[in-house]
Amino acid sequence: MPQELYVPAISLKDFESRKEEITKQLVEGAETAGFFTLVDHGITIEEIENQFALSKAFFALPREIKGKIPHGLHTNNGWEYKSQIRPSTGVPDQKESFWLQRNSQWPADEDVPGFSEGTKNFIAKCEGISKQVLSCLSIALGFPENHFNDAMDVEASDNLTQMRMIHYMASENAAGTWRAGNHTDVGCLTLLFQRDGEDGLEVCPGRKNHNDKIIGDDFSPIPAKTGPIVVNIGDMLMAWSDDRLKANFHRVRAQDVGPSPDRYSIAYFNTGRRNVVMQGPLKKYPAITCGEYFREKTVVQFGHNFPKTQSPLVTDAPMATMAAVATPAA
Repeated sequence: MPQELYVPAISLKDFESRKEEITKQLVEGAETAGFFTLVDHGITIEEIENQFALSKAFFALPREIKGKIPHGLHTNNGWEYKSQIRPSTGVPDQKESFWLQRNSQWPADEDVPGFSEGTKNFIAKCEGISKQVLSCLSIALGFPENHFNDAMDVEASDNLTQMRMIHYMASENAAGTWRAGNHTDVGCLTLLFQRDGEDGLEVCPGRKNHNDKIIGDDFSPIPAKTGPIVVNIGDMLMAWSDDRLKANFHRVRAQDVGPSPDRYSIAYFNTGRRNVVMQGPLKKYPAITCGEYFREKTVVQFGHNFPKTQSPLVTDAPMATMAAVATPAA
């Protein structure tokens, strides 16, 4: 039976005047659960619902239309379908997803009216919220205030930050199984949007270091609600903080009883730029570029997914996880 886990809800209201208070609250969540939720963040319920409507419209398209933007191994952008196999399950995650960056290929307006304009506006909102949180975490770790924001500059040519729209297909016979297996996110900071009633996200606290592969049994649910943003720490930021901030394992689980409905989520992955050198304030680990760190973590988590003819070590793909031949998050 899932255990209760304290995941703080943090208001970003009056951010500048409350920055010290907010920083303390963010660090508390990041050091324990590795998860927290944000409220009063500036994205309205209507804006979130509109973005989910665009996501649903895309996923409702025929396969041949979605397939006009296939997932690319070297970019990690595009549409993929049930292609991600995690070591923890050995079977494909029961979902499809669409990865995007600022300069990637977007659906045509004739296929999904308003997709490009609406999604770019939504991404800009995510960028703004991310900057607030990352500035607080920079200060808390003893770095200059802009340390992480400079390292994750989305306008830089080596930018790795992405958005992922996800659709978990409804299932009649999946009670108690995993729609997405146990995993950690490879990048720095994930912003996750969920919808009322589409539960399934569960978190297991207790990870000691960013290379720890031990997964416990005490998973706790984080209810799906439209409005609050669920934020979690990724492996890269855990290493960058000398393991102070926790990138804990999480999964998406089907309902224990009865059929599981469709679940839609949207994840915004803040990831260090490929050529930026990362090292924690205590220098617990050797300095390494974000690109190399990302590549190494991807091979550990998802190397079994790569085609036998393709070595992931030679690609510089901007992956929020370069998982699967076609492609973490919840």
